[in-house]
Amino acid sequence: MENFVFISPNYPESYWMFCRGLKRMGARVLAVIDTDYDNLHPELKRNIDECYKVSSFHNYDEVYKAVAYFAFKYGKPDWIESNNEAWLDLDARLRDDFHLASGFSLKQIQEFQSKSAMKSYYEKAGLKVAPYCLPHSLEEAKAFARENGWNLVLKPDVGVGASYTWHIHDEQEMDRYWHEAEQIGLQMILEKFIKGNVTTLDGLADGEGRIRFLSGMNYVSNCMDSVQNHDSIGTYYNFEISPERQQIANQVIQAFGIRNRFFHGEYFELTEDQPGLGHKGDLVALEMNFRPPGGFCPDLINYSFDEDIYSLWAQVLLEQKCPVHEKAKYSAGFVGRRTGVNYRNSVEFLMDKYSSELIGVEVLPPAFASAMGDVTIKARFTSPERRDEFYRDSFAKY
Repeated sequence: MENFVFISPNYPESYWMFCRGLKRMGARVLAVIDTDYDNLHPELKRNIDECYKVSSFHNYDEVYKAVAYFAFKYGKPDWIESNNEAWLDLDARLRDDFHLASGFSLKQIQEFQSKSAMKSYYEKAGLKVAPYCLPHSLEEAKAFARENGWNLVLKPDVGVGASYTWHIHDEQEMDRYWHEAEQIGLQMILEKFIKGNVTTLDGLADGEGRIRFLSGMNYVSNCMDSVQNHDSIGTYYNFEISPERQQIANQVIQAFGIRNRFFHGEYFELTEDQPGLGHKGDLVALEMNFRPPGGFCPDLINYSFDEDIYSLWAQVLLEQKCPVHEKAKYSAGFVGRRTGVNYRNSVEFLMDKYSSELIGVEVLPPAFASAMGDVTIKARFTSPERRDEFYRDSFAKY
């Protein structure tokens, strides 16, 4: 029986399903949690063998002692994972200290979290990336702008989501946002703005770097505009991935050396020909994430494929295989709508018109609403035409 130490299966709440997948595959599931046992989801309690509470995952000594306790009682861990962006460094440091080779080392994961470092791996895979610089002064940033034009994106070189990300159109905005960036004290990356729609290649790679599961998500708008301009947002999973994009995914996984884990690769699909980058429809690399796609995207994968991605992950890690899915049965997605926006169609109208496709409606807490909308509507479709109609109806304004 393999010993699997799962870090923070209590948050996000849906992560109890990873533990269920591990139990189904016969693993001993040992959970490190930061909340009282009585607060755990009942299904999480049923799918772990033992848990150890720490006061904070930021207290490394406590977390180390938790894993050491499990190692003393059950034997050396075979796996230590969280599948959570916030704890990737923690996972890797623990793997290093307990001499596990079943995942990235701390040195590897810290390099991969740098957006500028990611670009070299994407280029190794044969993909184009946006021209960029790592400015250390406002003068350096302006010099890059004079060379590449005043249509730029400024964001942290290491960061999650679209926080502290700004679209810059002129020198005045550069002065303003550079000053704001100085206040947060992070190294920023300045990139040329790419005219493209964000699309993803998400999946699972086994211990040899073979892709065992692959899906692709399209953004109907983008996360940066959603946060910065308080815009509506939407995403959906595609019915299938073209052979060309399957090949791109394979090349990227080999370039990064991704093994035994989720990957969530983000790309720009060019909306017009752009010199030095490619033709309309080509992919330009954006970022690579070594975790599942965020929020409720894993559930959208499940609704698209009539599958359990949480169990597929466990099966890939523990058995190095999973069922083949050449295409999805449905295209599941969501729209995130903002309070205070004068939408043409009410939520009630959408729920009625798309009742046969509706998955659910949810009001999000502020922590998630900033990027994903105040009210989300999830649905799945059997045709792209019906899906596109749903997004037009959902985003239409007076």
